[in-house]
Amino acid sequence: MRHWKLRSFVFGLAVTLLVSPSALSAHAQQASQPQSLAPQSLVIDAHAPTTPFPHFWEQTFGSGRAILALRADYRQDLHTVKQATDFKSIRFHGILDDEVGLYDPARQTKNPGLAAQAANDASIYNFFYVDEIYDGLLAEHVQPYVELSFMPEKMASKPNSQHTFTGNPNNSPPKDYALWDAMIKALATHLIARYGIDEVSTWKFEVWNEPNLDFWMGEPKQETYFQLYDHTARDLKDVSPRLKVGGPATAQAAWITPFLAHVHAVGAPIDFVSTHVYANDVAENVLHINEDVPRKTMVYRAVKMVHDQIIASPYPHLPLIFSEYSASYSNEPNVTDSPFMGPWLANNIRLCDGLTESMDYWAFSDVFDEQGVVRTPFYGGFGLIAAEDIPKAALNDFRALHQLGDRRIALASDSALATKSTDGSLVLALWDYASPTGTGPTYTWPTGPAGPTKTFDLTIKNVAPDATVEVLRVDPDHGNVLKAFDAMGRPAGDLMPAQVEKLRAAGAMAPAEHLHLHNGKLQLTVPAHGLAVVLIGR
Repeated sequence: MRHWKLRSFVFGLAVTLLVSPSALSAHAQQASQPQSLAPQSLVIDAHAPTTPFPHFWEQTFGSGRAILALRADYRQDLHTVKQATDFKSIRFHGILDDEVGLYDPARQTKNPGLAAQAANDASIYNFFYVDEIYDGLLAEHVQPYVELSFMPEKMASKPNSQHTFTGNPNNSPPKDYALWDAMIKALATHLIARYGIDEVSTWKFEVWNEPNLDFWMGEPKQETYFQLYDHTARDLKDVSPRLKVGGPATAQAAWITPFLAHVHAVGAPIDFVSTHVYANDVAENVLHINEDVPRKTMVYRAVKMVHDQIIASPYPHLPLIFSEYSASYSNEPNVTDSPFMGPWLANNIRLCDGLTESMDYWAFSDVFDEQGVVRTPFYGGFGLIAAEDIPKAALNDFRALHQLGDRRIALASDSALATKSTDGSLVLALWDYASPTGTGPTYTWPTGPAGPTKTFDLTIKNVAPDATVEVLRVDPDHGNVLKAFDAMGRPAGDLMPAQVEKLRAAGAMAPAEHLHLHNGKLQLTVPAHGLAVVLIGR
């Protein structure tokens, strides 16, 4: 969830710059030919030692409000991303929100037919939508990552305290913790009864969302959130000690040290640490330094900081989950909608390997309405799939990176990963990172390539010297729907059905290139904002 209040970002959906065909031609004429960097020589030995390489970047994805999971397009996008990444769980906000209908203390009086249940307190809870939401996920073999938010209005200490996001969730503490405790226990009990403890014990339960921002209005913030956490964690463990609970789910990697000190001091249960960061967060807010940390390394710096804070805490072996992260918390079409995401993502994978159990990309789909109804498919949305089921380059990046093996071979490069698959084949990722071509929500037409091209001279040892090679590319000319959208002049407003079909086709994964090694060698060129995943001998 974006952190508008601290960052003072003003959202604008209708930010598309209309470009005429003549202007497109003029810009194309002005674009200079890409320069090339000196070739980077890499030697990869298939018999080299390896280290475990779990796919921590594709275990969990985020999404918008819980109620959206009932939409057909949400479920279609869920299916698509599951097929591309085989991800395991999904996190969304608002499972306790009034629109889901879980807490309904007036339910008996509204429906006299429930009078026979009056002696049973469970009659004030309605699990109908909760069940439909979770049933839909599990049907796709995707587990809920249960973010326990927000406050039911009739339980809230401040019924009129609401966040500005669509749905206006209540962000105040409960008026009576006995009510909160009973609801959390009822929810956990119901989930175990419906899905079984062996299933639910593999889920994660996270207490609230970004309490250090305006999603939590308890005062003082930290102290009252800690109280909420203590109650919730104990409630869950009272139902079953096998349930996994964690927090503090803060924005900007905040509160980790005091949170763990508090949990230890009061003996509250904890099974994992969770927090959030975005690549365009300000270093002063995240790292508490006066330094201009680039988008390329901000996420890694935050992950390393929190990793080290956990090691220095009373719980040095707790798993770390970045339950929300991406390249931008704002809406930047030339970032999250563009092929820039491939090199950015691959570089974060390279840097963060071994530091975190899971990094949960925000979000899997632009079936997402926190700032209102989408007006155009490419507004810098957070998802891998744009509105109208249009795949973005980021979906293809995840699809390509899914091919990486589960063992890593050390490689002295800031632009490459070498891995080994269970079948013994080598899978490499090569990329050419360059800064985005125009940032912020307003589109700026690039006057040329984003940067020079990068050439890799590969020497592959201990494989057949003429082994087959398959290359999956995502770059400005491969699997990049924005290229087709630009050719349309980035039309504002609704698209015609023919335009949607054209964009869906343009956003599809490009066919693989089929090559061979020549005496164990291969040369590949990758353009700026390009990612190439290379499968050798498969």
